[in-house]
Order: sequence, then structure tokens, then C-alpha cells
Amino acid sequence: MAASSAGMCTVVCNLNRQFAVHFPRTITQNICNNICSRSLWTSVPRYHSQPQIKKKSAVRELVGVVGLEIHAQINSSTKLFSGSQVGFSAPPNSQVSFFDASLPGTLPVLNRRCVEAAVMTGLALDCTINRKSLFDRKHYFYADLPAGYQITQQRVPIAEGGTLQYSHLIGHKQGQVVTKSVRIKQIQLEQDSGKSLHDENRSQTFIDLNRAGVGLMELVMEPDMQCGEEAAAAVRELQLILQTLGTCQGNMAEGQLRVDANVSVHRPGEPLGVRTEVKNINSARFLARAIDYEIERQMEVVGSGGTVLNETRAFDFKSGQTTPMRDKEGLQDYRFMPEPNLPPLVVYDSEAAPPPAGTDPGQVVLIDAVRERIPELPRATRARLVHAFGLRPEHSFTLVNEDGLTEYFESLANMTRAEPKKAIGWVIKDVLGLLNQQGRNVSQSPVSPRALAQLLDLLEDGRVSSSAAKTVFQELWKGTGRSPAQIVEEQDLGLVDDSTEIQRICQSVIDSHPEEVRAIRAGNRKVLNKLMGLVQKQTKGRADPVKVRAMLEEGTS
Repeated sequence: MAASSAGMCTVVCNLNRQFAVHFPRTITQNICNNICSRSLWTSVPRYHSQPQIKKKSAVRELVGVVGLEIHAQINSSTKLFSGSQVGFSAPPNSQVSFFDASLPGTLPVLNRRCVEAAVMTGLALDCTINRKSLFDRKHYFYADLPAGYQITQQRVPIAEGGTLQYSHLIGHKQGQVVTKSVRIKQIQLEQDSGKSLHDENRSQTFIDLNRAGVGLMELVMEPDMQCGEEAAAAVRELQLILQTLGTCQGNMAEGQLRVDANVSVHRPGEPLGVRTEVKNINSARFLARAIDYEIERQMEVVGSGGTVLNETRAFDFKSGQTTPMRDKEGLQDYRFMPEPNLPPLVVYDSEAAPPPAGTDPGQVVLIDAVRERIPELPRATRARLVHAFGLRPEHSFTLVNEDGLTEYFESLANMTRAEPKKAIGWVIKDVLGLLNQQGRNVSQSPVSPRALAQLLDLLEDGRVSSSAAKTVFQELWKGTGRSPAQIVEEQDLGLVDDSTEIQRICQSVIDSHPEEVRAIRAGNRKVLNKLMGLVQKQTKGRADPVKVRAMLEEGTS
């Protein structure tokens, strides 16, 4: 939709009204005039839905090639080059400094926290940290980029040449772990743009600069992956690493982790094909779908004798298809140039490259000091859980993937006499199951590790049956503050020790169900479970199931 003169005036007026809350009218008018004088409002064509690509491609010999560019929002209270606060869902243009709005005469001041986050991330991914890196200007026009350029690190980034190892589960019941790796080309610091809010009903666009200038780490991955599943697994692993480090919160729903996928197809042994870029995917599941669709689409194009275009595409999660957005910009379009307002970024090492004498310690980033603060990474945590507690690999993935669940399980395992393999079932099926059902996180669990450990000890000591233990757990979940022992006593859930009474109830059930007894004697042993359920119903789940089964088997033999 090309904007008319009147429409453009409406956009600028709306922008002016939003900024007027925070800046004098003369300043905001200059901003709007600056945007108007440089704007070339172009239309974005609408595309009709494409026919669904057939999943079985005729071009069997072609394989997919996938590389990723990931923008991770740095977990910092202030922006990369200004003191403006960073916060999600703040009122529009309420967190904008003069520098963020690109007012004349304002200069960038580098945020040390963002530098430390990039160094820590690079070290965790086995990157080489460049002790001297450079900032560049990348020129392009968006309405929500008031400077007309982005400050980034094109020539010499802060980190290069790392590796991300990731694993995903395959096979029957997802029980087999496949570990692969993808090369990290570079990690660079750069600033985010603002946000355009489009009102199609009134043909207006509003500009919110709260996000403008927020610090980002762009992680560029080499094209080492072949399908959507691999790419999604790599992104999930990176997300866990960043969250563990505390360098990025990794909330994809809030745009804290955005993924661009570079996808092409080729025949093994031949040069890589023409790639397309699928932009701004904010879900690992959607990333896998978008990549797999794009690979199939390109295989169909090549198989029919066509040519894959070098273009940027968007993913429609409703249709499961990618659609064209624009032709790919060439490198020359960005007119990269050194950032004249920022000197080279220099980081130091206490032994190999110490800072000059007299340097203010508050202005220095030491690589070795950052390295010492790196915690145990997810891959190492999973390996330790499997080795120390004898867990299955899929259980270790579940524990690590859920924030706080590893700590919950380890506390439980250290408090209870029950085997870790029994404890993990309660944690995953009961605790995590109810948390997911109620939309809670682990820190909000009404059942603490100590309370669950006490319940498992009652079960281990033979004081309650497994079914009675489930009843106690449900009572604990209500958060009344009662201990498992108190609930057992109040509701009379203790295990029945009187073998004569259990024998009487079993015989009564056998006598009242002759058809089931005949079926069991005819070889249908599954019917025995029905009789066991009837006994447990009469005993309110207080009978030892092992004893009950033995008595029923004897009575029906």
C-alpha cells in the first residue's frame, strides 16, 4: 500500500503525538520532519496462499542445507548505547532517550553489561574472543529506525569460530539420543530497531521506539544442518545455554530470541544452491515447519526445471507455508562504514593481556574473570544426571528443559530413601504434569521436594499403598500445609496389615464374580486386574497390591 501525502501526514502526526509525551514539540517536529524527508514508503504486495507442497518429493537426490542467524536480546536493564530502561509491554515511547531517537549531537556510550554477556556467550560456545573488535554502521531505512543506520559489528565481531553441540531424541519412545554440532561463524553486538504498529482499518502506522537501541547478540551459524528438526534442536539447546548463563532470557514469545533461517537445496558433492531467507521465526516448532516446507518447495522448483530465487520469505504458521516478502538486499545496499563515534572495543585477560596500569577497573572487561563465572551448561548437566542417578536420557532432557526442575529433582533425590528411578516418575508424571495442566512453573509448585520426599518414604516403608499415596499427593497439592503423615492419619489411608481381613475381602470378590473367575482359569490373566481393582475399592486403596495379587491368584487357580 503506497502511502498518499495525506496518509503520510497522518502517520507523522500520530508519531508526533506519541513522542510529545516525552519530548518538547519542537524536538518531536524535527524528528518527524527528518523521517518524512528520508522516507520512501513502498508497498508490500499481498500474496495469495500457495498450493500445499507435496511431502514426497520426486527429486530424491537433493538434500536440504540450513544455516541460522539468531538475534538474542541481551539480558540487561539498560540499552546497548544509552541509559534507557529495557522492559516488555511498557507504554509506547516511554523508554526512549535522545540517543535512541537519533537527535542531533547525541553520542553512544557502550554498556559494559552487554559486552560481558557477549564474551560469556562466546566462551560457552568455544568461540575465540577477539581482544579488539570494531563497530560499523549498517545503512538501511525503516520507519522505526530513526538514525537510518544500525550500529553493528560487520568487520571484526567480538567472537568468532565456535561450536554448538546439540542433541535430539529419536527412535521408539524417543529413547535414543543423537548428538550433532553446528559451527558458529561469529557473535556480534548490535542494536535493535523500534517497532511499527500497523492499523490497517485506518491505514495508519504508529512508531514505538521502546525497543530501539536494545542490545542484541547476533549469532551466525554455518550451514551445517539438513532439516527443520535439527535446526529446532539447535535453537532449543542455544536457548537453554543462554538462559543458564543469564545472558538472554530467551522468551521467544516476547521476541527475545528471533531466528532467521537460510535454506537451500543441492546434490551432495556439488556447490550449494541458491538460498532463501525465512525471517523472524519466534518458535522452535514453527522453525522446523518453515524449514521443512521451504526445503520441499525448493526441491519441487528444481525438480520441475525452475530456478530458486534469492529472496526473503515469511512463514505463515496457519497455512504452514512460506511466502515471498522481497528480493534479497545485496551487501552493497547496506553501505557499511566504520562507526566514527565509537573507538575499538578492547577486552583484556589478567595474565595474557592485562589492562594498562591505572585503567579504571569499572571500565574493563576481563575474559578470564568472565570465564570463571560460567555455570554448568545444559549438556554437562544432562550427562551428570544420567551418570549420578541412573536416569534415562529422555528424563534428563525433561529435567533440564524445564526451568528449576533439575534443582527440584536433586533436592528430592537427596532427601528420600526411594530410588531415583522411582522419584523421577513422581516428578515428571505428577508434579510436572499438574504444573503444566495449571499453567504454573516449578517455583509455584504447592508440593515442595521435602513434602514429596516424606510421601515417598511412607511408600518405601510400606505404610501406604501406591494408590493411597496418589490420594495423599492430591491433598498435598491443595497447599493446606499438612504433612503426608498427617493426611494419612486424618483420612485413615494407612496400609491394612491384617492379612485375615484382606483374605476375607479377596474371597468375597472371587465368590461374587464367577464369570471373571472362569475367564481367568481359561487363561485370560488380564481379568485378574479387574478383581484387584474391586479389592482395592473395598479397602480404599489401603491393601498391599502384591499381597492382593498373590491371594487372588491362589483363589482363582
